[in-house]
Amino acid sequence: MLCRIVVGLKQGVRDVLGERVARKIKNELGMDVQDVRIVNVFTLEGLSQEQVDLALERAALHDPVLHEVALKPLARDFDWIVEVGFRPGVTDNEGRTARETLGVALGLGKADLEEVKVYTSKQYLICADMNEADIQHVTKDLLANELIQRYEYKSAETWKSDPGFEAKAARVTGQASDEVVIIPLSTMSDQEMTDFSRANTLALSLREMHDIRSYYADPAVRAEREAMGMATDPTDAEIEVLAQTWSEHCKHKIFSAKISYENTETGKTTEYSSLYKTFIQGSTKQIRERNAATREGGDYCLSVFKDNAGVIGFSDTMNVCVKMETHNSPSALDPYGGALTGIVGVNRDPMGTGIGANLLCNTDVFCFADPFYEGELPPRLLHPRRVFEGVREGVEHGGNKSGIPTVNGSIVFDERYLGKPLVYCGTIGTMPVTVAGKPSHEKCAMPGDIIVMSGGRIGADGIHGATFSSEELHEGSPATAVQIGDPITQRKMYDFLMRARDRGLYNAITDNGAGGLSSSVGEMAEDSGGFDMDLAKAPLKYDGLKPWEILISEAQERMTMAVPPEKLDEFMALSEEMDVESTALGHYTESGKYLVRYGDKIVTCLDMEFLHNGVPQMELSAVWERPEFVKDEVPVPEDQGGLLKNMLGRLNICSKEYVVRQYDHEVQGKSAIKPMVGVKADGPSDAGVVRPEFGTDKGLVIAHGICPQFSDYDTYWMMANAIDEGIRNAVAVGGDVNYMAGCDNFCWCDPVQSESTPDGQYKLAQLVRANQALAHYCLGFGVPCVSGKDSMKNDYKGGGQKISIPPTVLFSVIGVIPDVNKCLTSDFKKDGDLVYVLGLTRPELGGSEVSQQLGFSNPDVPQVDLVSAKARYETVFAATQKGLITACHDCSDGGLGVALAEMCIGGRLGAEVDLSMVPTCGDMNVTSLLYSESASRFVVSVSSANKSAFEAIFAGQILACIGKVTDTPQLIVECADKTVLREDVDALAGAFKATLNW
Repeated sequence: MLCRIVVGLKQGVRDVLGERVARKIKNELGMDVQDVRIVNVFTLEGLSQEQVDLALERAALHDPVLHEVALKPLARDFDWIVEVGFRPGVTDNEGRTARETLGVALGLGKADLEEVKVYTSKQYLICADMNEADIQHVTKDLLANELIQRYEYKSAETWKSDPGFEAKAARVTGQASDEVVIIPLSTMSDQEMTDFSRANTLALSLREMHDIRSYYADPAVRAEREAMGMATDPTDAEIEVLAQTWSEHCKHKIFSAKISYENTETGKTTEYSSLYKTFIQGSTKQIRERNAATREGGDYCLSVFKDNAGVIGFSDTMNVCVKMETHNSPSALDPYGGALTGIVGVNRDPMGTGIGANLLCNTDVFCFADPFYEGELPPRLLHPRRVFEGVREGVEHGGNKSGIPTVNGSIVFDERYLGKPLVYCGTIGTMPVTVAGKPSHEKCAMPGDIIVMSGGRIGADGIHGATFSSEELHEGSPATAVQIGDPITQRKMYDFLMRARDRGLYNAITDNGAGGLSSSVGEMAEDSGGFDMDLAKAPLKYDGLKPWEILISEAQERMTMAVPPEKLDEFMALSEEMDVESTALGHYTESGKYLVRYGDKIVTCLDMEFLHNGVPQMELSAVWERPEFVKDEVPVPEDQGGLLKNMLGRLNICSKEYVVRQYDHEVQGKSAIKPMVGVKADGPSDAGVVRPEFGTDKGLVIAHGICPQFSDYDTYWMMANAIDEGIRNAVAVGGDVNYMAGCDNFCWCDPVQSESTPDGQYKLAQLVRANQALAHYCLGFGVPCVSGKDSMKNDYKGGGQKISIPPTVLFSVIGVIPDVNKCLTSDFKKDGDLVYVLGLTRPELGGSEVSQQLGFSNPDVPQVDLVSAKARYETVFAATQKGLITACHDCSDGGLGVALAEMCIGGRLGAEVDLSMVPTCGDMNVTSLLYSESASRFVVSVSSANKSAFEAIFAGQILACIGKVTDTPQLIVECADKTVLREDVDALAGAFKATLNW
């Protein structure tokens, strides 16, 4: 029996959520609306009428002070009513919580609660002069995502004669299945294999399909399979496992490829076998060896490129780990669910690093198209503002509800992110140096250990996530690739696993991310040499899943452990005590086999060696030809004050306070430098700083650099600038360049030459150049990469067009700070402080914000002078430790002019500066001086009493005092006795905040 419990606010209670929806209809859709109210609907299944009445009596699903509740419709006084609910199989977090609440309120045991289902939906009561087409527009473009939700609507007139909506259960119907299908690979033609790969979202190339077929044709493999009663052709599960394990997402095949790189500028051709091993892993290895030999304290890296996150030493008692992930493709289809899954998914990476890490903080960086986009949208793409809002809310719910602070981030805008947004989510964790007498960063699954899965159950959500993200987004991309994370379930699992860790109840742990059990168990079994697992024991959200679907599902909130047999009972007892579902699925072996059963039926039997090392190396060609750009004269507008305000309002410069304020950065009470700083806490911070251990003032800085605007010119300098910006931001708050670690996240458009990618050789050359710069600048700065990720198919094809993102690299930085009390912020502090520029300003306006604002072309992209930058960063740190600097801000987007304005805004103080004093190289007019984006520069303020000491510590370096801070809240800029601009700080703050003041 289905029963609907309807919950609405009592008359006189303000509907804040309804008001928010009304604002969205007005601001995002440009439609007039008088009022929106929200009614929640709980559709119950598996309860008797007496139990339903008791649930109402005990207020299980409502607050009797605020709500009215009924078993019949409550909606009234509206023009249109829209009901939105989930489609079958989509994760319903509120429904799960409601079900658990009913179990407590009604005193149901586990067996009885299994029979209860709760499906939630929302009714939107809209008061507006709209016709049916208008209400469809509101519903489809704001209230519901048809990929994962269903909706119905009625007018007030229809409601009068036919009140209410039919009770619907979003149940998945099906029966338990042990069906294993044999794939006739041995008889398929090349075209049939290609079609099969595409139709099943396998993302396997024809060469890979041939190698798989050859494996099964091997006489030894055939004989072994026949002896086990298996077909000589692969099972559906084996093909799926190979596709997942060999996917670009998991194997990073382009980064591992053999590449012939031709540089037409130099006339040289170079062969590289694996960009990853050559440039990323190679540079880190050199830095570690150098640090071990020459650095005081030696090598601080503990675990790099071999676990879910990179680990460095923080103190004698604590290590820290860092991981950044992307969740681009799912976020393009369902921004909320994709981003929520992205943040809770990356939370599990530190949880599965070493023997398990505590979660310290989150960081996030988003890349979107213009939220004010007014053009026609290609098929299946959502409006950029809807993507923006969905992603923001998803990360907010994932982080806030998990009790993890978000301490650093940024948002980048470019029209090409319309095809696929980039959603970078990162988590930093901490771990004791030793756990149960062993180093915390080490783990190993031993033969005989029990395979245990803990956390959520398995559903169809997330199937083909790994392979889906290994190809471009297209009109037929699968809906099942999208998951919706559940932060509450994950938090319970996390709390349980940290206790199990401290008790030494498991030998190894990893998360069920891309590829689900297939990946987590398969990777851990590399330690032991094999495994034997029974999928019939796996807990499912619903029946109807086939064995291969159970195996590769990426349903969220799951971790896999290797539990010694003698500790299994204690592990399972603790799991039950903490209300976390854990299931023993099999055991690790040393058989060399990837063996999966469903009851008595064999589902997969693969050689571990072939599965993990059998993927053929790609052979690719890259050709670099430098693009040409016109060099226009740099204009000098008469109204420089107006230009500065326009610059402050640009999307890539303006305040992101609207987003920052919705993320909790104070939970856990460890933040030292906040995302917003200054007297009104509305100035931008260069980086975040947290204090991981309460008993010490030692801090951890979290920063990042991202510069896709330079990719069109040369990805070498794009990467150099991203690395420089990440390190520079960390130094600006007090970081030590000699105690930092990096995390590189590449997001690229398809760089493989093909009919659909005719410029693949150029895009691959761009990738080569970015890697060359990474090795060069990481080695030069001495900052090793300890973790990273690549996402290589960030293209959209549909409606007869292809949209490719600009090559984008996020370079994240963590660093150890000896004393958080000496950290710096960007806001001017007091009247009379001297203002210095550190570093050289060049006429580098290629890709700059001012060139886009004024519409001129310039080929001169900023270049990074490594030697002077490294010396400057070391000296800024030394000056910071001596207390010689009162404020520090880096020059980045918008250059010197924007940096000065932001420092004034933060301190609500003025400044008088003379541009003729700025150290320059080359002939530069006022516009160039103010808005050049030359790298490695700071603006700092220094107490006049420390002038001599400050200049002495920087002796021999490029710097100049260009003015002073004033208590008159005006920014006054002169150039050789001529006033360039004079603007009130409040006016600058208004321009800075207005663009995204939603």
